[in-house]
Amino acid sequence: MEIAERRDEEMRESGNMENIKSDSFSDERYSRDLKAGLHPLRYKFAIWYTRRTPGVRSQTSYEDNIKKIVDFSTVEGFWACYCHLARSSLLPSPTDLHFFKDGIRPLWEDSANCNGGKWIVRFSKVVSARFWEDLLLALVGDQLDDADNICGAVLSVRFNEDIISVWNRNASDHQAVMGLRDSIKRHLKLPHSYVMEYKPHDASLRDNSSYRNTWMRG
Repeated sequence: MEIAERRDEEMRESGNMENIKSDSFSDERYSRDLKAGLHPLRYKFAIWYTRRTPGVRSQTSYEDNIKKIVDFSTVEGFWACYCHLARSSLLPSPTDLHFFKDGIRPLWEDSANCNGGKWIVRFSKVVSARFWEDLLLALVGDQLDDADNICGAVLSVRFNEDIISVWNRNASDHQAVMGLRDSIKRHLKLPHSYVMEYKPHDASLRDNSSYRNTWMRG
């Protein structure tokens, strides 16, 4: 229960549980989970699944294919969900698994995403599952810097590679964008050989592509 232990330590150090609760907490949810003996997360998350249809992406067809699987708000809820998810090696291609803060749809057009973008990393299928798990633990454990600026993450299973992307709210804030890149590199312990690419969502809307024609490499 590393996540829960870290939060308990923060509570003890602050001397006041309320001091570590941000506006993202629902007081009612937080209190309910504590009374049930659970360990609340800072954010509530939802997991979505998309079995992509090859061909041109349209907003209507894409939205129709997105299915919300489950949501959770505690450490225990995360592990209950995660343990039942198929690993990337077992998912058909092309498939997308979306891990987003509750209330944010995994769509470029969503109000939380429309001004943002995403950092993209491409992995071989041999190692993608490990990096995906490490990223999810960093997200639910609130370990990435500037967490309020993060919307969610996507695992895109493709024929000859898997692609992991982390979505943020503001593509025009260069300092925040680069800070997120550095935080991802640090927490995933990415080897120097891995190249990260950034693409704003408005660019994706214009060229109708998630991963082609990226704007920045770092």
